[in-house]
Parts: sequence; C-alpha cells; structure tokens
Amino acid sequence: MGYDFDMDINLEELPDGVVLLHGLEKAVVGITEEFGGIFRIMYSKSKIMEILQDRDEMTEDEAYEFYTYNILGMHVCEQNPIFLVD
Repeated sequence: MGYDFDMDINLEELPDGVVLLHGLEKAVVGITEEFGGIFRIMYSKSKIMEILQDRDEMTEDEAYEFYTYNILGMHVCEQNPIFLVD
C-alpha cells in the first residue's frame, strides 16, 4: 500500500527526548503527541522497508528481519518511535 511521505525534519525543532532514526528521515510520517506532553516520531513501515532495500541492497526478507529485530525491537526510552503499518 505505501504512501508518498516526504517530510523535511529540522533537527533543531524536534521536541526534547524524541528518538530520530538517522538515515530513515525520509520515512517520517509526522510527530505524535500523547497525554502528559510525550512526543514520538512516527515512521512509515513501508518506506523504511523501501529504504533498507534500496540504500542497503537488502532483499525483502533481509529488510523485514532487520526492521523487526533492530528497529521495531529496539527500546531506547519512553519516547521510542512508532510505526505506521501502511
């Protein structure tokens, strides 16, 4: 399904504490806000998969495994990124 998201992210203007996945800026859908002033960056899963396959020359299976283990499975802090299944 995939959408054509292409947001310009100004690193100087990100809310404090958000986790930016370097090299995946083109997969950013937006910034979400939760009760209590918690902000998170939302990424497009399909765009991440596309970036991993194109940039890193991964197969679809390799990209999925990398995404699942290294991106989706990471826990940095309360403001971990969230992922749109698109």
